[in-house]
Amino acid sequence: MAFTLEDLPIRDDLRGQSPYGAPQKHVRVQLNVNENTHPVPADVAEDIVESIRQALTTVNRYPDREFTELRQSLADYLQRGLGSDQGIGTGQTISAEQIWAANGSNEVLQQLLQAFGGPGRTVLGFPPTYSMHSILASGTGTTWIPAQRDDVFRISPETVVAAIREHQPDIVFLCGPNNPTGTPLPIETIEAAYAATDGIVMVDEAYAEFMPTDVPSALTLLPGRERLVVSRTMSKAFAFAGARVGYMAAHPAVIDAFRLVRLPYHLSALTQAAAVAALRHAPEMLAMVDDIKQQRDRMVTELQAMGYRTYETWSNFVLFGGVADPHAAFEALLDQDVIVRDLGIPNHLRVSAGTEEETTAFLDAMRRVAADQPPVRVAA
Repeated sequence: MAFTLEDLPIRDDLRGQSPYGAPQKHVRVQLNVNENTHPVPADVAEDIVESIRQALTTVNRYPDREFTELRQSLADYLQRGLGSDQGIGTGQTISAEQIWAANGSNEVLQQLLQAFGGPGRTVLGFPPTYSMHSILASGTGTTWIPAQRDDVFRISPETVVAAIREHQPDIVFLCGPNNPTGTPLPIETIEAAYAATDGIVMVDEAYAEFMPTDVPSALTLLPGRERLVVSRTMSKAFAFAGARVGYMAAHPAVIDAFRLVRLPYHLSALTQAAAVAALRHAPEMLAMVDDIKQQRDRMVTELQAMGYRTYETWSNFVLFGGVADPHAAFEALLDQDVIVRDLGIPNHLRVSAGTEEETTAFLDAMRRVAADQPPVRVAA
């Protein structure tokens, strides 16, 4: 009999667990993992390559352990955002001392759980939400407590407070806009959650750049809230998924806690150089966001016209219901060289907003699916 994982002396709480991962299939139209499918502009790519080339000349030395330049660049980027409508005129400042970065926002969240979670501690979440939240909790020995959302996948202030009072978690994870539903997270819900707990409140804002520009970010709540953490990523709006750069903003004392659990020199010199270069071109990198939002809204309109149920989305993807057989629809789309995400939510699929050409290919393929498998009614 073959030797398997279950034959190893693995931790008991990891037995039977499944690793994270969407299907990796090489098809023409890949709209399953919420990537920014627009390529990095050529002139920006050239600057990034030159920055990496320069970093290679000293790659025999360890990188800056505090990634000083990157933290300042990220602080400057967030500060510019707070000066826009999303700052709502707070006059707030964000300094480099409030910034932390790691290899993707997943590592940021893992370090948060290493510092504030662990055996005997709990983290409260609201599924359906980003599946790595519960996986990271399991990997750090933190007990994951799922709580119910309201109708149409929302979380009201009353709902979050009731869940916190019932479970008394050490950490609260909120995701806004929520993945995989795209659902908005009201700023009032974040305020209520923070006021209801003495623990850490983490808001995952991976899709913040796709929110309406007149809606305040959770970043505006940081002053006076020392236990609030706002996580972000360069994977989505910045088209930097392959570079693996995530970051967060919080009180400097929280940053000190992260230093206790981070691996030495966890961000390579090449990663730091690439990210700093990309941030130098933030306006150009973000110019594609408006196009992605247009394609997202186009998908909402045309999926509704086909008879599917869509939900309000502030992200770069659309969750749609009314799919009679999600697995069969997934396979039918795959046969047409289009891949989306079957999340296991009954009668639902999720599709990322791509370029205009990719969106057209998906919608054309979906019409053919709908002709063979007419949409069904789903609960409101």
